[in-house]
Amino acid sequence: MSQKFQEIINSEKPVLIDFFATWCQPCKVQSSVLVTVKEQVGDSARIIKIDIDQYPAIASEYNVRGVPTLAIFKKGQMLWKESGVHDVNSLVNLIKQHQ
Repeated sequence: MSQKFQEIINSEKPVLIDFFATWCQPCKVQSSVLVTVKEQVGDSARIIKIDIDQYPAIASEYNVRGVPTLAIFKKGQMLWKESGVHDVNSLVNLIKQHQ
């Protein structure tokens, strides 16, 4: 997964990563928000979900301490990262800033 993850974040388009856990209630809320975000940004960005329990090495590498944690990558660089639940408008605006 780590090699695949590197390929994903090296994209020319912004990639929003949702670090989540299946047992996390706020993560379920964030997940439904991301569906709407994807509808609004379309193909201009990718949204990828990473289960921290399945991929603890990736979570550790990017210093994910709590879930949900969202991060935006582009060309392999982390441009933004924040924990907690975020609303549709904030995320859409963040993605547009990094296009």
